[in-house]
Amino acid sequence: MYKIFISKRYLWARNSNTFQRITTIISIAGIFLGVTAMLVILPIMNGLQEDIRDNILGVSAHVILLRYYNEPIANYDSLLKIVNKEPEVISSAPFIYTKVILNNGNYTDGIVLRGYDEKYGERVSKIKKHIIEGKFELGNKKIILGKDLADNMRIHIGDKIKVFSPHTTTMTPMGLIPQSERFKVTGIFDVGVYEYNSGLAYISMSDAQDLMEMGNRITGIEIKIKNIYNARVFGRKLEKKLEYPYRTNNWIDLNSSLFSALKLEKIGMFIILSFITIVAAFNIAAMLFMIVTIKTREIGILRAMGAKRKDVMWIFVLQGIFVGFIGTVLGNIAGFTISYLLGKYQFIQMPKGVYMLNTLPVKMHISDFLLVSGCAILISFLLTLYPAYKASKMEPQEAIRYE
Repeated sequence: MYKIFISKRYLWARNSNTFQRITTIISIAGIFLGVTAMLVILPIMNGLQEDIRDNILGVSAHVILLRYYNEPIANYDSLLKIVNKEPEVISSAPFIYTKVILNNGNYTDGIVLRGYDEKYGERVSKIKKHIIEGKFELGNKKIILGKDLADNMRIHIGDKIKVFSPHTTTMTPMGLIPQSERFKVTGIFDVGVYEYNSGLAYISMSDAQDLMEMGNRITGIEIKIKNIYNARVFGRKLEKKLEYPYRTNNWIDLNSSLFSALKLEKIGMFIILSFITIVAAFNIAAMLFMIVTIKTREIGILRAMGAKRKDVMWIFVLQGIFVGFIGTVLGNIAGFTISYLLGKYQFIQMPKGVYMLNTLPVKMHISDFLLVSGCAILISFLLTLYPAYKASKMEPQEAIRYE
């Protein structure tokens, strides 16, 4: 216990000089800033990953069953029965996916149009929950579209807009032109993902089949499974069961580049911010070298009184650990407070089209706090070993003679 007592006195004694106290404060502040920065950045990166994932899965399936070359699927009722028998499947629904041209007066844009099945669609897609204007009403040439798409094209609830299908054409005196239909806007949605809000619209399955002249055929089947991270394995299993010409795709592969970039960015930020903590730990080492120089006579007296080398070494190691621990605790408190305020009040707005989100998301994980705290204390410990070792190597007579 005397080692702890002496460590505290050496670190912050009443009679210690002002320069020593300032050096201690700077060392603690360095660890504090490094830990705080990491515990603010990591929850933000977690929030980006999780919010983008949840928003994407709110309107997209976990697994998609298609035919090769995206050929339409006929007699899909039998496929739905096969899919729904799989124990991993929660629900499934047929869908139609195509690209069309939207026109409203002088405004024209190319978008993705999805045919929504009124009977099964809600089991997979949660688009109904994201309606912010009007209501979710499809069928009889009605359409709902994203908030940013409506803003860009000056579209309001009740407007009638033209939808051109480039896949079906009509012969006119002017030549072949895309077939078009007029749809009434009944709802506007906001899923929190700019890519979807600015380029996606829904019509009923029957209206999509008429527009595309598909008869009773569909593009594919959307599947929702129990474990979203098992999508690849389940997809391969389903492909083997159904065989050619069926294939599957999943949300992981469709968004792999996005999530890989976010993961790499998180790792990069952790490494970069770790250098702040390492630099602060070097301040601890410099502080200990200074204390060793100042306390040379006291070290000699301790050795003369019978203190072992390892005891002297632990006295200085404990000083470094104390500094690292205090800075880490303060950093945890500050990091948690800042992250909590950012997550609750969301006062930082995100630029549209950059991270696909409107506000800065924050998700705190206890594992991040434990990892950062452990790394900070470990770095503080490692960089105290050499100055502590140098102190322990002093011989009693030499230390006393030095004074």
